[in-house]
Amino acid sequence: MNEHQPDARPVGVFDSGLGGLTAIRSLLRILPEENLVYFGDTARVPYGNRAPETILQYARQDVRFLRSFHLKAIVIACGTISTTSLDTLQAENPDLPFVGVVSPACRRAAELTRRKRVGIIATRASVRSGAYEAALHRIDPEITVIGKPCPLFVPLVENGRFRRGDIVIETVAREYLTPLLQENIDTLILGCTHYPLLEEVIADICGPSVALVSAGEESAYELKRLLKARNLRGDPSAAGEVQFYVSDRTEDFENTASIFLRENLRHTARRVDIEQY
Repeated sequence: MNEHQPDARPVGVFDSGLGGLTAIRSLLRILPEENLVYFGDTARVPYGNRAPETILQYARQDVRFLRSFHLKAIVIACGTISTTSLDTLQAENPDLPFVGVVSPACRRAAELTRRKRVGIIATRASVRSGAYEAALHRIDPEITVIGKPCPLFVPLVENGRFRRGDIVIETVAREYLTPLLQENIDTLILGCTHYPLLEEVIADICGPSVALVSAGEESAYELKRLLKARNLRGDPSAAGEVQFYVSDRTEDFENTASIFLRENLRHTARRVDIEQY
């Protein structure tokens, strides 16, 4: 396609649950002309505590479902899949560009850090993979990386426990973040797309001296660069549409999604039997 022919094909976005909706929120702001298809694997969330082989199996099914929409790109709006399965998925789908959340977030963190001390909070699988650490060290070998698994964050966020003043999430967040602050970090990567909903709580605990980097938001900027470089951008005068799919009950989706997107959602999600893919 040349630059005079906008590409109206959709971009696929997927996550282990609803956390990837924070990436959708960023995409709607940064690429409002693009059509999006979102799949949240709500029946099998969270992925972060599972074996790498299981995560890859689930991710392959997620991609097969999304590929039924004749996509032009896929955003893996999930830190766990980005750190464990992105390279394999890209190798298995060479015709389709993938954007993960790791490299864009690490580039931004490397720009922001003043003392070369960067913290990562993510799922157990993401921290165990070492992917964020490896990506940061490719950019700057002198950066010290301190990773901290936060396994309770995803279930708490999915149950609506993420607001400032909520004693449960504030207690858990303080316990997770205190060791990182004791390591004198000046930049913190929110390495899971659920975590931007905790940004106020995390910022309160970390204070103004720690810069926060949202992996989901940085992936949206990365997608914009990729689409422009490959002449895949949509019509700039168009208003993109979003389709939502989940693998479990749809009844509560609109309420929860409205919280994640921070706007009243007028779309309805459709349920998919992901095991068929």
